[in-house]
Amino acid sequence: MKKLVLAIAFIGIGGLAMAQQTTTPQDKEARKAEMHQKMEQKHQKHLDEMKKDLNLNDSQVAQIKSLHEKRKSEMKADFDKNKEARQAKMEDMKTKRAQMDADMKKILTPDQYDKWQADRKAKMEQRKTAMKDGKMMKKPMNTAAPEAK
Repeated sequence: MKKLVLAIAFIGIGGLAMAQQTTTPQDKEARKAEMHQKMEQKHQKHLDEMKKDLNLNDSQVAQIKSLHEKRKSEMKADFDKNKEARQAKMEDMKTKRAQMDADMKKILTPDQYDKWQADRKAKMEQRKTAMKDGKMMKKPMNTAAPEAK
């Protein structure tokens, strides 16, 4: 009985999660434009702070802005250049994941397999939520305590 209730709960939560994820191309474009605008504002704020902190003149600010734009275009070119390799790697990972899935299906009973799948999906949702909240990126780089002399 508990398993049935748990299974229904997972299905219900999954259904609700899927219902909330329906976005239109217009929504995506609007979000993309909003993020682009926020990034531009962030870059301008950074330049303003540099100008104030380093006592830069307008010529220096223009040169720094030009340097940032050049670096941005170089990074975009590198990103585009490596796109095929990333896609091939993703396809390889999908193939390996499918093989793992097939192997687990052979090893586990149908109930065990269903539970394993549900656990895997729940963990994936937790990771997605953590990534959206930025929690995964806020871990300290060096957790070792400094040595006392």
